[in-house]
Amino acid sequence: MTAEAKSPEKLLPTTLAALGIVFGDIGTSPLYAFRESFLGLARLDVTQAHIFGVLSMITWSLIIVISIKYLLVVMRADNEGEGGIIALVSLLQTKVSGTSRTRHILVVAGLFGAALLYGDGAITPAISVLSALEGLELVTSAFTPFVVPMTIGILIGLFSIQRYGTAKIGRIFGPILIVWFLVLALLGLRGIWLEPGVLVALSPTWAAHFLFAEPGTAFLVMGTVFLVVTGGETLYADMGHFGVKPIKLAWFALVLPALLLNYFGQGALVLSDNQEIVQPFFHLAPEWALIPLIMLATIATVIASQAVISGVFSLTRQAMQLGQLPRMAVVQTDGEEFGQIYIPFVNWMLLFATIGLVLLFRSSGNLASAYGLAIAMDMVITTFLTLFVLGRWGWNKALLVGLAIIFIPLDFAYFGANILKFFDGGWFPAIVAVLIFTLMTIWTQGRKKLREQVKHGEMEASQFVKRLPSSSIIRAPGTAIFMTSLSKGVPTSLLHHIKHNRSLHEHVVLLHVEIRPTAKIARKDQIIVETLGPNFYRVTFNYGFNERVNVPQRLKRCKVKGLDIDFDKASYFLGRETITFKRSGNLIRAISNSIFSFLNRNAGRATLFYGIPPNRVVELGSQVEI
Repeated sequence: MTAEAKSPEKLLPTTLAALGIVFGDIGTSPLYAFRESFLGLARLDVTQAHIFGVLSMITWSLIIVISIKYLLVVMRADNEGEGGIIALVSLLQTKVSGTSRTRHILVVAGLFGAALLYGDGAITPAISVLSALEGLELVTSAFTPFVVPMTIGILIGLFSIQRYGTAKIGRIFGPILIVWFLVLALLGLRGIWLEPGVLVALSPTWAAHFLFAEPGTAFLVMGTVFLVVTGGETLYADMGHFGVKPIKLAWFALVLPALLLNYFGQGALVLSDNQEIVQPFFHLAPEWALIPLIMLATIATVIASQAVISGVFSLTRQAMQLGQLPRMAVVQTDGEEFGQIYIPFVNWMLLFATIGLVLLFRSSGNLASAYGLAIAMDMVITTFLTLFVLGRWGWNKALLVGLAIIFIPLDFAYFGANILKFFDGGWFPAIVAVLIFTLMTIWTQGRKKLREQVKHGEMEASQFVKRLPSSSIIRAPGTAIFMTSLSKGVPTSLLHHIKHNRSLHEHVVLLHVEIRPTAKIARKDQIIVETLGPNFYRVTFNYGFNERVNVPQRLKRCKVKGLDIDFDKASYFLGRETITFKRSGNLIRAISNSIFSFLNRNAGRATLFYGIPPNRVVELGSQVEI
């Protein structure tokens, strides 16, 4: 848990910050979720029984999925205080026992779940901003032709400012979201005043009656009711930034009451006049407040979009750290603040995908059909992984069985209802997930083969050091740091250097950077120094997947480990492999090899990844056949 979460005097400021980042997605769902439950795939008749049934389903979805499942159960499965599906996958690799086959299946499922979040990263900004600007159509129909262009303009602006970082903007996100949730609550109270009887829908009996009386229709409605809980994964992913206590406090004290009041206000409004179902959220406001509400809603949706974009950046860096994706340029936008990053390639790909979605679907109602499938599948995976981890950690089996009986059928029901939306737009996040997962698989398998091939030709370090004094190799003044992916043996870059230059620096360090599948590494385990011979060392830097890699900075700490060398003028030697492939008649393997070769050639430079000054780097090429 973060220091802020542990410190009582910092609980409220941290809760305010959590409001601005964590709850943007789930907090903008009232713009479209209730409306789409009637106008979406189910085409539900606006009757009292249906209104009460939908409101009851919304209420108990928020209670069971968010309040109980995520806040009380899933957040217990933390990796050194970090949450999110990548952290959960890492737990399976390091801190959970079990058969290798079972763990492998769960790890693969978890990585597919991570890939699913990229589709959500493109859909959330599109549906959020569109739904806010559609309120302008209530002011005058003259705005209708401009909704899509204005949405695209706002999205271009949002993605364009990512390179500047969001540290300063982020400080005002919390207060704005407080205003947003208070407005949601006030609008809801205004609607409930019209029909106070709507509050009877708080009872789960109305949801049960709807499900049993019209099972087919209710099942379709679940696909859109699910939109009210789509921010659940964000709560879990951001727990490492804020801690559990601030997120729980914000949820139970403000967010949940405000959301329920607004949904019930919309229900009451529609109950009094079923024609209001077209735009119940905006019609809750008095006419004079419509324009200010649209402006506030637009700002709230931009904040929600920002949170999702930042989440995709963080997810991408974690996947790169763990070797699941090729290295990409990562820009640190706020000094040493780890969370403030910008990944240009991911940013522009998300922008193109988001604009494409806006142009393709053209309304939030149409986009609602594409939204939900990825998150529903991700929630199924998260439930299984969490219960497996908690089971291995010794949780009471009867309790876990009870939780499984509640969560798993509900998750599968949501997933099944969202599958029905596949041909209406749900195909988009599914295709994105399959593409990202395929790239992950090709990359990890290719790197594994490459490491095996490099390791096959390695020389024992002890054997090399023993031969060094009797060789004709000249020892030149200075320090050479040979970066190596091998935890043992001598890297080929060193052997190639000697072969071509017949010399070696006076001080030699074989430096291996290991990214461990844990969020953070204890300080005492971060640096391992091994003396292989006179002035010849092997150094291992261990990093967690949620830590920033900076080799020069960590080298300065090696003195405390007995390595008294001036690294300020050291030269870094990196190997760069040109890959060739053995002939194969298998078409799929040939395509996979071509994709891996392309990814390897275009991967980000190691100097940027390791934080090494480019003017002190020497790259030594070699050809490797795999």
